[in-house]
Amino acid sequence: MRDVLKDKILLRNEIPIKSGRGVADAEFEQIALDVFAFQYKDNAFYRRYCLLIGKEFSTVRRLADVPFLPIQFFKNQKIQTGDWAAEAIFTSSGTTGAATSQHFVRDMDFYKNVARLGFEQHYGKVENYCVLGLLPSYLERSGSSLIAMVDDFIHLSNHSDSGFFLNEYNKLFEILRGCRAAKVPTLLIGVSFGLLDFLEKYTLDFPELVVMETGGMKGRRRELIRSELHDLIRQGFGTAQIHSEYGMTELFSQAYSKQNGIFEPTPTLRVMSRELNDPLSIQPKNGQLGVLNVVDLGNLDTCSFVATDDLGRVFADGSFEVLGRLDNSDVRGCNLLLQN
Repeated sequence: MRDVLKDKILLRNEIPIKSGRGVADAEFEQIALDVFAFQYKDNAFYRRYCLLIGKEFSTVRRLADVPFLPIQFFKNQKIQTGDWAAEAIFTSSGTTGAATSQHFVRDMDFYKNVARLGFEQHYGKVENYCVLGLLPSYLERSGSSLIAMVDDFIHLSNHSDSGFFLNEYNKLFEILRGCRAAKVPTLLIGVSFGLLDFLEKYTLDFPELVVMETGGMKGRRRELIRSELHDLIRQGFGTAQIHSEYGMTELFSQAYSKQNGIFEPTPTLRVMSRELNDPLSIQPKNGQLGVLNVVDLGNLDTCSFVATDDLGRVFADGSFEVLGRLDNSDVRGCNLLLQN
């Protein structure tokens, strides 16, 4: 069953980006229900959780009925569907000193293919970009899923200047200037504090540059609201819009925002919101404030139904925004950019 599901998931690159309704949405729901059946059967911990909250398999007839596993369990349980040895383990940064999440990876090639699929639906072929990673806090530790994704993009790139940068700001500046002069499509993906550190030394006028911020200040700088951060980055790089990536250790799929902090789901990901005071109640896609639940088909071998601690709104077309975090939940790097 797993191989059939895996093939269906990877074939979702034929589904349009705007698949929040219609046939594409129905197909996603059917695949998600098939994944639920697989995980309910072969993931003993998830099945036990479902039964504890009164959700037997026979009661789940639509996606809104599927139980979402609280994200905190990735910190103290081995979330795994089936019996297999991990090729890798993704870990969270643990910036608050609390317990870190662990996400066991059965198949790194599957992870990479899911990440490529999502990126290319929004931006086109990775090969066409010069891919530059300014991700110091992630490079300085092991187990980062973001580093695994960007490293794969760098290796796919047809441009020899693609690569990671720590404190080599002058080298990065010269490469950016060269890409601008040669009109090379360029993606700079950087942690927020790293981008600001770079802009203290250099500025550019590169309107075509795709600057994608991810993560937060990691304790290195004062936290900023998203609009303030994006204004600083936009002015410093001379580009029209600042892009964002929504991802985390507990997810294999990403979402991307090209402007205004509104994220578009990728073909393997959907987001719902649950009631603030009733974690088992799903809200309609009407922009009402709630807590985000994520369906990630990429989590085929762990758990595809994750109840996050992110506050946000989900809209009728399936897009969503992230507004912060629940009180008393861990501060996580990818979600530090609070709105006004």
